Amino acid sequence: METLTLGPAGTYSHRAARAVSDEDAIQFTESVTGIVETVAQEKTARGVVPVENSIEGPVTETLDAFTEHEIAVIREVVTPIRHALLAQNEEFEIIASHAQALAQCRSVLEENYPEAELEAVTSTARGVERAHEDPSVAAIGHPDNAKEPLQTLAEDIQDRSSNATRFLVVAPRADLAKAGSKTSLIVYPNRDYPGLLLELLNPLAEQDINLTRVESRPSGERLGDYVFHVDIAAGLYEDRTVEALREIEELADAGWVRRLGSYDTETIV
Repeated sequence: METLTLGPAGTYSHRAARAVSDEDAIQFTESVTGIVETVAQEKTARGVVPVENSIEGPVTETLDAFTEHEIAVIREVVTPIRHALLAQNEEFEIIASHAQALAQCRSVLEENYPEAELEAVTSTARGVERAHEDPSVAAIGHPDNAKEPLQTLAEDIQDRSSNATRFLVVAPRADLAKAGSKTSLIVYPNRDYPGLLLELLNPLAEQDINLTRVESRPSGERLGDYVFHVDIAAGLYEDRTVEALREIEELADAGWVRRLGSYDTETIV
């Protein structure tokens, strides 16, 4: 099954995509928004996008793309993040990697490489490519990317050993599923008043549904107007979810509620 994810080859997104498709069916791009848009237009069967890191929090480009394009979330893949410092030699001037990877290794970099210039690139794999081509550049990436002429100067340099990233597998809207242990929703109330968010979330508590994540993002309609991204530990097929969503839709009747779908979680190493 053709799957589109962040490239080039060797990214953590690539590792997550391998849990979804055979290697020869994986294609690459460098835009999360482009992945979601391509899936929404049914130009590819599946997309794999990062949505949240345990240290740096939400991937806002993914959340905004979910608001802009109608897709279904059908699966969650969680991968532990192991960062290594890769370079041709110990003499380098620049450390290149994705902005999230640089942030996740901030303490180690500040302590051990304070004079190195940090360069944000589109992916960890792109940083590895830079280091492969230029001996003055080091990269942060998975240890498996340490292929000649690169060597591993340090392993497990992430600030926290619990570092992990959630990836969501997206599909065309027609593939939306109601069965699964988790569900993702987007709620746009199109109004604002004291206690609004509490009112929107209260039906979940009343139905004994665990709220596992809530993020707010600007709607783009006007200053102070927000869209809420909500994850719950329940499937759309469950009566309690049906009842909670009925109440939430009544509260958000000036806006809309979008069900992205229910899914299960897989952890890969």
